[in-house]
Amino acid sequence: MNRAQSNKRIVKNTGMLYIRMLVSMGVSLYTSRIVLSVLGTDNYGIYGVVGGIVIFFSFLNGAMASATQRFLNFELGRNDLKQVKQVFSMSMTVYILIALIALVLSETIGLWYLNTQMVIPPGRLEAANWAYQFSVLTFCIQVIRVPYEATIIAYERMSFYAYISIADVVFKLLVVCLLVFGDFDKLIYYAALNTGVVLLVSYLYKRYCNRTFTTARYAPFWDKKLYTRLMSFSGWSLLGSIANITTQQGGNLLLNLFYGVTVNASMGLANQVNRAVYGFVSSFQTAFNPAIVKAYAAGDKAYFFDLIFKASKYSYFLLFTLSLPVLLCCHFVMSVWLGQVPDYLVPFSRLMLLLMLMESAAAPLWISIQATGEIRNYQILMGSLLLLNLPLAYIALKMGFSPVSVLAVRVGVYAVVFMVRIFYLGRKIALPVRAYFAQVMMRLFAVTALSVPLPWLAHHYWSGWSGLLLTILSTLLGVGFSVYYFGLRSGERQVILYSIRRRLPFRSDNHVS
Repeated sequence: MNRAQSNKRIVKNTGMLYIRMLVSMGVSLYTSRIVLSVLGTDNYGIYGVVGGIVIFFSFLNGAMASATQRFLNFELGRNDLKQVKQVFSMSMTVYILIALIALVLSETIGLWYLNTQMVIPPGRLEAANWAYQFSVLTFCIQVIRVPYEATIIAYERMSFYAYISIADVVFKLLVVCLLVFGDFDKLIYYAALNTGVVLLVSYLYKRYCNRTFTTARYAPFWDKKLYTRLMSFSGWSLLGSIANITTQQGGNLLLNLFYGVTVNASMGLANQVNRAVYGFVSSFQTAFNPAIVKAYAAGDKAYFFDLIFKASKYSYFLLFTLSLPVLLCCHFVMSVWLGQVPDYLVPFSRLMLLLMLMESAAAPLWISIQATGEIRNYQILMGSLLLLNLPLAYIALKMGFSPVSVLAVRVGVYAVVFMVRIFYLGRKIALPVRAYFAQVMMRLFAVTALSVPLPWLAHHYWSGWSGLLLTILSTLLGVGFSVYYFGLRSGERQVILYSIRRRLPFRSDNHVS
């Protein structure tokens, strides 16, 4: 595939993933409210807790998933279909082993913990056990499904990925509707129906992959060298995940230690805001990531760096457009959502969005390191820097600073990590550092500085819904103008103009003289 075709596919895939994100988020928010109402607080809590025991065993699964995705992307970039098939089959063998290990642990340690250590409301232990068993089955099915999902993303078939994700949430909406009818134990019925949905969706993934890709037909396969490569990559990815999770959860524990559960609740709500906004950008990056890895595998360094630069810029511009109205009108948005705004929620949410803005620009950089497959030194360095969050946050709280200092420290550490990552890549993959600062960082700063004044004036002089609406409109105008004239290079502007002209109903090249 040439560059033009690759770029067109990225644009198309981004659009499909946006649609997926919008529908999935809307339906999920609606169904969560209805499920809570139908099940009741106790049953909803039981289902969440027993499912949490099983999710605990998914830690290795997440690291393994990134390894599978990377190796499939890489071998497709080399156009080595034999090796793609071997990676798929080897990964599937490992996932089957992970599912079996999770099953054994769930039916021994997990079951013991559920029946002897957990606090379950009187008379609900039997229902909790049924829900637990369905959760275990659901988890095992989802584990074995991962190589099929990774294959679809590696081949960049985002249309099917979007359709099946939408079908998934629609099926879950149907489950909620079915819960209303019948005289039965709602908790057991809900758990069983959810397992049925996962089984059906997994079957559709498998059938599509088997019929579409010859490389996604599982045949028992074992290669010690390939297994070592997969597990080595997974192990070092796991180290990075541990550093991130320790930073996040450690910060929550420090807040609990110094300020109590009320502040933890505000942090949890801020995380929900962050996930909702960042979900749109993650969809964009899902469309970009396979192309970055494939360009590296094909040895096309010029296109590889071009994709990194563009993905960094576009990810930031997209998230900045979504975030700026929230950053400015944060208190009003929170009051509409929650009614009463908890203490510290507004500064927490704003700092979370600043973190995600940095992460959006940095994500293509760590994807480029994954493309090389040599991530040990990178994960050790970045993980060590990220863990500085905890002692620094503890010192700040011990000195009497407010809870906001925990996230302020994290923003500072992430800024340092971002800079270190750029220079590390300059040494590791010969990233043109000066060009990156000139073509990416300086343009990000320019767009940010030029975009803020107009929305700030709208927010300052108007309040309520009119203020929010005017802030959104002025953000679109300000960011659009700034990105077009200062965020893009001339060649990128020409591509945008050409794309717009092609879609106009009346064009000069359509007229016959």
